[in-house]
Amino acid sequence: MSPIGAADSTPFLDLIREALAVKGATLRSVADRAVDPETGKKLQHTTLAKMANGESYRHDRWIIGAVAAGTGRDPAEVRRAAAFEWVGCTADDILGMSTPTVSVVVAYGPGTTPDDLPKVKEALKNLDLENATITIAGERHGES
Repeated sequence: MSPIGAADSTPFLDLIREALAVKGATLRSVADRAVDPETGKKLQHTTLAKMANGESYRHDRWIIGAVAAGTGRDPAEVRRAAAFEWVGCTADDILGMSTPTVSVVVAYGPGTTPDDLPKVKEALKNLDLENATITIAGERHGES
């Protein structure tokens, strides 16, 4: 997947391309699994082909759930990729405080550093968490 924040970054579409690159995967086999669990809407193989080819498609919310199901990726990962690609916002659990039932996510612009987040630091202080570590997506675990 392209690093989120790169000028030509397409992390959401890259998830689809990666799923289609798996040996034996076809547009139809991925589309058969691409059903949004909330709405029951199914992503058609023709739309999936448009997406994989970088063509225009509707940015409907249910598509995120369908892509997560179709690619077998974590829905939170797919939401973050779509947020960056669709609106240019990077969002991640920079506080490292999410659990399986609670997500702590902050949206920020590409190139942001922890020092650029004074409101987040102030919110942490108000929660008696001023010593919490702030990490930026793409900079953890040696990512770039």
